[in-house]
Amino acid sequence: MSIKLKIYQILVNRIPGICYRYHQMREQVTGIGRVKAWLYLLCLNVGWYLFRIKRIHTIPQFPIYEEKRLCLEKPESAISKRESPDELAEELMKYDVISFDVFDTLILRPFSNPTDVFYLVGERLNYLDFERIRREIEGKARIEKYKGQGTYEITIDELYEMLSSETGIDKEEGMQTEINTEYEICFANPYMSEVVKELRKKGKRLIIVSDMYLSSQHIQKLLEMKGLGTFDAYYLSSDYGFSKSDGKLYQEMMKQEKTSNIAHVGDNQYSDIEMAKKNGIDTYLYVNVNAVGNPYRPMDMSVITGSLYRGIVNAHLHNGLYEYSWDYEYGYIYGGLFAVGYCQFIHNYIEQQKLTKPIARVLFLARDGDILKQVYERMYPEEIGNTGYAYWSRLIATKLAARRYKYDYFRRMLYHKVNQDYTLDEVFETMELSDIIPEQFQGKTLTDSNVEEVKQWLNEHWEEILSHYEEESIAAKQYYSELLEGCNRVVAVDIGWAGSGAVTLDYMVNHIWNLNCEVVGLIAGTNTCHNGEPNMSESQLRGGKLVSYLYSQEFNRDLWKYHNPNKGDNLYWERLLSSPEPSVRGFCFDENGRWKVRYKQPTSAKEDSDNFPREIQRGILDFLEDFQRLGKVNGDYPQISGRDAYAPMLVAGSYDRKYLKLLKTFEEREANI
Repeated sequence: MSIKLKIYQILVNRIPGICYRYHQMREQVTGIGRVKAWLYLLCLNVGWYLFRIKRIHTIPQFPIYEEKRLCLEKPESAISKRESPDELAEELMKYDVISFDVFDTLILRPFSNPTDVFYLVGERLNYLDFERIRREIEGKARIEKYKGQGTYEITIDELYEMLSSETGIDKEEGMQTEINTEYEICFANPYMSEVVKELRKKGKRLIIVSDMYLSSQHIQKLLEMKGLGTFDAYYLSSDYGFSKSDGKLYQEMMKQEKTSNIAHVGDNQYSDIEMAKKNGIDTYLYVNVNAVGNPYRPMDMSVITGSLYRGIVNAHLHNGLYEYSWDYEYGYIYGGLFAVGYCQFIHNYIEQQKLTKPIARVLFLARDGDILKQVYERMYPEEIGNTGYAYWSRLIATKLAARRYKYDYFRRMLYHKVNQDYTLDEVFETMELSDIIPEQFQGKTLTDSNVEEVKQWLNEHWEEILSHYEEESIAAKQYYSELLEGCNRVVAVDIGWAGSGAVTLDYMVNHIWNLNCEVVGLIAGTNTCHNGEPNMSESQLRGGKLVSYLYSQEFNRDLWKYHNPNKGDNLYWERLLSSPEPSVRGFCFDENGRWKVRYKQPTSAKEDSDNFPREIQRGILDFLEDFQRLGKVNGDYPQISGRDAYAPMLVAGSYDRKYLKLLKTFEEREANI
């Protein structure tokens, strides 16, 4: 073992806590920053060996669920809302020359960390650990360049010369793969695109000044590809051998431009603002979208999907163009990833079943299925002929399947309303039995002292009660006969949680209406350990009659333990799938003897015209549009696991669910206007 390796073993690897902390620091620095990491390592060793600071010995423990301080004073997008692009362009008109930084100013990546693009390069090259190696080699290449030429500024050619020597990757193949990947994933900043367009329209001289290892030819091509056009000059650190961060690139730019009446626009506080000012250049800070957005985003996600999600959300909310509503952001931030991932899950299930028991149709159950159907059909337009929106609800299922699921009928219709200030008149009205409510129950409140008496009366009149639902069952059969025509196996998509919607529908379809079509339930999540009946659906989950996306007792068990209906978690998820359509109460016949859907009547004009479901849906569909535009890399979209899809909502639940409670309060306040 070499002396260097022995020292490394002693200083780094001997103590687990030191090893962990050093690597955490080392991963964040390159070049001269290594000195900081070495000093930190020395301090750790001194702290342990001389002062025996106990905590240094062990690896820090992290909470299972990360905590975030979310924006509670205003919609998050309001933080970054800027003056309009026209107003900024007008302000910049007083300068002879306007220079722009490129990355994170004119050009954005759909990742929250710029080096995460190396994961995609590694995928294309099929090279293990490429992202880490690529960062390491860049740091070494800069140090070698400084030793030889007194500058840390390198070219991509020099970088891949060293990388090829160290890894065996063909230089030209690796270099071109990285360049092409940047060309593919990058997109124009929508705010700055408008600024540039306005300035160019007015004939201003626009130039590029950027610290970047890509050449001016690469940057020029990238900007043109992304619709930003050709600039009048390009000053790149890779071409000149010095940078904005040391001020020399600004000096060279000013010398060639032959004017000092220059404004520079960029996102880096030091190199774009402080160093530009130091060289007599006026500056305009464009705050980095990820710097402002990441504190609110979940980090506990798979590395590529998480970075992609954060990058897309940060770019959308913090580019400076718009301020959105609370409900829109709720849909975009927390509902978009879930809806896309759930629809991927649905489609994957259908594809998997093709070889054994093909699925003829996807039924999206009302009303949660409204937005899911819209997302699914936009993601898989070739499946539109095989989808349907199915009118079905807990109320309909409870009534029509009462003969088979009598226990559930009493549980939902009666026991769930005990001591909840429901009058028996209201209870009988919900059961649609107002015409037979006995006089002794009228005007009384349902409590634990009279619930058994009510149940006994209902049992004594059970056949009469069931007869109230016979005509509705016939109308529902007519509806489902049309909807399921030609189908022998379908899936019913719902939010969850017990899965009773699909189970009762399967019973009605096959045992009451005799339509001979198997119904499999796909649900977002199951009952959890916090439910009164945590094991309610385990038989159906095991047998494949129900399939869960986000979690169940068998997978993502931590989420199964976290998700708590008693704290409103079911409602928060159901709110994501809100629909402008009224609640469905049941079926009946119209004057022509054809089935007709009966809706719940709104209790007020405000309820009838409430806009929050439309705003939530708009946010979800906008996320889908951005995901489809930016998320397809290396020929495909990332598969969003249930754990990743839940991660944003875990953040929303930080600090005792204050953000979620705020949304509920906001909604209630609006409802009282």
